[in-house]
Amino acid sequence: MKVFLIAGESSGDKLGAALMTGLKQLTKPVFSGVGGPLMQAEGMESLFPMDELSIMGLAEVLPKYFHLKRRIAQTAQAVLAAKPDVLVTIDSPDFCLRVAKLVKAQSNIRIVHYVAPSVWAWRPGRAAKMARVVDHVLALLPFEPPYMQAAGMDCDFVGHPVVAEPLASEAEAQAFRAHHGIGEAPLLLALPGSRRGEVSRLAPRFGAALAQVMQAQPDLRIVVPTTPNVTALVRDLTASWPGAPIILDPHSMNSIAYHAEKRAAFRAADLALAASGTVSLELAATATPMVIAYDMNPISRVLIGRMLKIETVTLVNLVSDTRAVPECLGRNCTPETIAAALKDVMRSPDLQQEAMRLTMERLGAGGPPPGLRAAQAILEHLPAST
Repeated sequence: MKVFLIAGESSGDKLGAALMTGLKQLTKPVFSGVGGPLMQAEGMESLFPMDELSIMGLAEVLPKYFHLKRRIAQTAQAVLAAKPDVLVTIDSPDFCLRVAKLVKAQSNIRIVHYVAPSVWAWRPGRAAKMARVVDHVLALLPFEPPYMQAAGMDCDFVGHPVVAEPLASEAEAQAFRAHHGIGEAPLLLALPGSRRGEVSRLAPRFGAALAQVMQAQPDLRIVVPTTPNVTALVRDLTASWPGAPIILDPHSMNSIAYHAEKRAAFRAADLALAASGTVSLELAATATPMVIAYDMNPISRVLIGRMLKIETVTLVNLVSDTRAVPECLGRNCTPETIAAALKDVMRSPDLQQEAMRLTMERLGAGGPPPGLRAAQAILEHLPAST
């Protein structure tokens, strides 16, 4: 069985590697395509470095526009030349779906896209547009298949990768507290995002909110995990925060040690203040009560606000079909509202536990690994002659 895979960023590389592992358990695949170090470790030689596709933002894309167009054409030609039984494109829709369009125009190769677009939240027309070039979608969230199927594509929920991530033990959590001199003090995780713009907007508000919380809880300790691209910015913006926050710096240790440290921090925390995003699922995996706070620049806030079709942006709330996790969004993302929400959660931390448990259950916790489920879904939909 010949499988061509395309991933354009590190999260896609992780999904692709898990899928490749699943396929190897079920059949004898031959892999080709574009991927990062994890997919290469599973037996794929990348057509070109995946890092060339990990570009975000208009200002970053424009200088490389013509180069990316050449890579799209090159990748499509490689797919056509390989004549795979299936082409699997993984997230990165700006690149992947352009390749898929070229391939579909010149062949009947079956195309599977891994990670459904969030049409349930905004821009529902994306599903119909995708259906012109994609045959089958692998969804991470349990409520997504009907949206894809209504547009004319096969779609299977295969589980979210968060359920396969390792978790720290209680002993590791206690070791983290001891190493950082936290002891039995209440511990809050502050997670202001992984992009410079959102960190710049949110970190000052987080700090002002935490100052109010610490007036009532002076022994509160704060831990701030960071990503390599924003570590220096986080250090600058948290220097004036109360309580001498502990910054987890990925530059200070190797990747394995850093992720172990971060997992231990999540397990050790009593509550979290986080930007909107998949981090809410990571917190749910460790049953850490949370407050979600987020804001955009004023223009984006107005434009996206008009397009949004949902009344909550927190994945725990969406998956559990509750409103257990408090949100401070847009104009309500102020130090005062954030502080009030944190104090409420500190008084009643157990109110989120059932929603978090239900979320993890609905995302596939305790079942087969998502990579294996994705592999099974692909094989079940392939023509019998494959």
